[in-house]
Order: sequence, then C-alpha cells, then structure tokens
Amino acid sequence: MTILPHTAMLLAAGFGQRMRPLTETTAKPLLPVADIALIDRHLDMLAAAGVRRAIVNVHWQADKVEAHLANYEAMDIIISDERDVLLETGGALAKARPLLGDEPVFVVNTDAIWGPGNPEPLTRLAQNFTPDHMDELLLLADTRRCIGYHGRGDFNKNPAGELQRRIGDDVTNWAYAGVRILKPGLYDNQEIAPFSANRIWDQLLQDRRLYGIPLDHFWLHVGDPTALRDAEMWLRCHGE
Repeated sequence: MTILPHTAMLLAAGFGQRMRPLTETTAKPLLPVADIALIDRHLDMLAAAGVRRAIVNVHWQADKVEAHLANYEAMDIIISDERDVLLETGGALAKARPLLGDEPVFVVNTDAIWGPGNPEPLTRLAQNFTPDHMDELLLLADTRRCIGYHGRGDFNKNPAGELQRRIGDDVTNWAYAGVRILKPGLYDNQEIAPFSANRIWDQLLQDRRLYGIPLDHFWLHVGDPTALRDAEMWLRCHGE
C-alpha cells in the first residue's frame, strides 16, 4: 500500500545569483511566476498531495521568507534557520534531520515547476518509491520537453529506473527535475557544514540505491530572468 509522505523539505536558502537583478533585494523562492510565488506553487501542490508539514531552510533574505510563510495556512511550516552559514543542499538536510522524522519525505527545489498546479507527479513518486531496494527516488525531466534548461542532462537510467551519472561530454535526455523522495536516515551522523547532496548520491549510485522516474509533464526550470518570463508565458497559454 502506498503511503504518501506527510512531511516535505523545501530548499529556499540560496542567493539566486543567476536570477539577478531580481534577487538583489528578495529571495528567489518569493519571485512570482504568473502572479504566484515559486514557493507557494510548490506548497500548494504538496498540500494537494497530502503533505501536512513543510520544513523550509532560510538564509538569503530570511526575514522576508519567514514573513511570507507566516501567512500560509494549508500546512504547518517549520523554519530551519541557516542565517549564520549557508549549508548547501546536503548540509541543509543534515541540519534539518531532527525535524524530518524517520518516514520518507519529499525534498523540493523551489526553482523548477511543472504546470499548471498538478500534484500527480508527487503521487507517482510516492507510488513508485520502494524502500526495500532504493533510498532515494528522483523525479526526472525530459530535456526535450522543457523551458529554461540548457544543460547536457544529469543521468542515464535503465528500464527499472536505476540511475547512472552522465559521463563527460555525453548528452542524456534526463535532468533532475528538483523533486525527490528520500529516507531521512541517509543524513544521520552527517556533519552540519556546507556540502552538496551529490556526496550522498555518489554513495547511493555506488550501492545501486538511487532511482528515478520520468516527469510526465512539461518542465519549467525557472533559473534566470529569461526563463521566468518564458515560464509565465507558457503558464498563461496553458490555463493560468
């Protein structure tokens, strides 16, 4: 029986440097896309998928992020304060580990969305997460169906969904879509210091415990001002 995670962590602490000048005085997750803040889009989808509590890390423009989230009523919001030092994607989870509980949780980047507002990919992640043989399950975007992404892709996957990293200058159609399910215990005893989640992924790839499933939606990677404008146009053309 599928059990949907009741807890999510949203990574919202970064400087958003590629989004400047829009992020010089505000945090990237607060930027509106078609009149809805990026972080609210994710919170709304998570709430629709049954999530009841969200841990949000803060650093850049932390007071503004906290003030914005104070008005959100669809779930409980818990702040993981990184004002003293920005901990990156791995360190953020290490610091928040006591807040996450022991059941699988969603982990969400706030700069990539699909639209408009469909929680189905989150439900599919939960349905396909099988803890007996995987420790993390990533949502993968097809780089041929996206706006704002210009990289070579991140992973190759076999028919069962087991992942391997793209090598060198090779090109793959699968990019990490910014949403995953993981076991919080992966971050037990990890140092609370800046480090990338890639360090955990490297070990999971070696142990054959990192998997992915395709995002069956058009992907909007809102990484810079041009991508933000393109995402707004796409959303307005598709019902928002």
